Amino acid sequence: MEKAMHQELESFDVVIIGGGPAGIAGAIEASNAGYKVALVDAQAELGGAGVNTGTVPSKTLRETAVALSGMRSRNLHGVDLSLRREVTVTDFLRHERNVKAGLNTMLTERLQASSATIIHGYGAFEGPHVLGVRGRDGGFRHLRGERILIATGSSPVRPTTFSFESPGIYDSDTILSLDRLPKSMAVIGGGVIGSEYACTFAALGAEVHLIDGRNTILPFLDGEISRALAAAMERGGVRIHWNERASSSSAAAFEQTRLQLSSEASLTVDAVLVAAGRTSNTQTLNLHAAGLTASERGLIGVDEHFRTCVPHIYAAGDVIGFPALASTSVQQGRIAMRHALGAEGASSTPRLLPVGVYTIPEVGMVGDTEEALQQQGVEYVIGRGPYRGSSRGRIIGDGDGFLKLLFRRNDGTLLGVHAIGEQAAELVHIGMIAMMSGATMQLFDNSCFNMPTLGELYKLATLDALLRMRSGRSLTDDLFRAVAPAA
Repeated sequence: MEKAMHQELESFDVVIIGGGPAGIAGAIEASNAGYKVALVDAQAELGGAGVNTGTVPSKTLRETAVALSGMRSRNLHGVDLSLRREVTVTDFLRHERNVKAGLNTMLTERLQASSATIIHGYGAFEGPHVLGVRGRDGGFRHLRGERILIATGSSPVRPTTFSFESPGIYDSDTILSLDRLPKSMAVIGGGVIGSEYACTFAALGAEVHLIDGRNTILPFLDGEISRALAAAMERGGVRIHWNERASSSSAAAFEQTRLQLSSEASLTVDAVLVAAGRTSNTQTLNLHAAGLTASERGLIGVDEHFRTCVPHIYAAGDVIGFPALASTSVQQGRIAMRHALGAEGASSTPRLLPVGVYTIPEVGMVGDTEEALQQQGVEYVIGRGPYRGSSRGRIIGDGDGFLKLLFRRNDGTLLGVHAIGEQAAELVHIGMIAMMSGATMQLFDNSCFNMPTLGELYKLATLDALLRMRSGRSLTDDLFRAVAPAA
């Protein structure tokens, strides 16, 4: 096939399929290194799910909900900035659409500046080095790549229990096309996406039911953080239905949807958001023509350099599975291209990957959880810094947030950083940098942080850990006792 079509081929050093975070990062990396690059994307706008339907929109909507609801002012004495009128869907979506449009333009300009060729169309393998691309304008072209990066992202899973053609039933992509703000909503699935959207709509005053088949919210979190988050979500108006599943759905009166639950209870709501996981976008790539196969959920296997079983083909981002975050996808795309092009200093995945969950309250983590250390048999000491123990925490009115540090007992090495509260996802980066350098509690004990800042919590948490090690007492237990529920 490749030889017969040789005269028709457009040849590139690198062909990248997918214009999301991994694909764009890989394209810029290769193009800036002087290679001829083509980036193929099926959508009219670059950015993938990260910019268009996932990371950026959901986080923007969260910030909009927090602002419109006046949540940040509720703990400030004598201040009420909540809206006196009903929030409209236009109010809710305006900022999200502006942010998305700005990022689309910026990404296109950045790629154009790097001299990468952008092709809007649907790519599929015709051989290990050749892709056929059907353009969105109806045209067709053949591309040959010496090296190829698959970065086509993922899409929401759509269980057959739900009729997504029916009004009021959404997935995480179509929720952005709301024509009205629901008074009541059921969220199916208590993963990151479901939990974030549940908090967002609860902040706007909707009656929100979060339905999940487990008894723990976000079980990859440190258990203490998970329990604190569940308690905060319930205080914020999210009713969590533990150990439940939706067994059927049907239309009800007044354009509502009736859900039958596995416990035989039922719910009638204005809207249903199904957040039942995601599946990789590999079904239309004709992978077998390139000598590749994918798992049941479309995942492609790679090594530590993101190289597939075909040596010149790489894959990065959601198509390879966990952690499937925009931030990690960017890093994976860059690492893949560096290795593919033999760049000096090509590296593998960083050993520490931060996680941010934009629920209300926000959560951030990096490194080991208590549960992981217990499984490994590592002796550790905890240090906690409640937000109410810092001047900045009191200024912003966050009385429930806290920073939790985990140190190895025998040498004080920092092993895990966990935070819940305002700016938690930002806060953990300080700890991540410290962990990457192998720092111990002495680093924070000897450091001076600006006041008032949340960074001070590292000092407070470290002093708490030191006191626990020396005397078994705590600096913060009295402050902390009302914050996190016991197991």
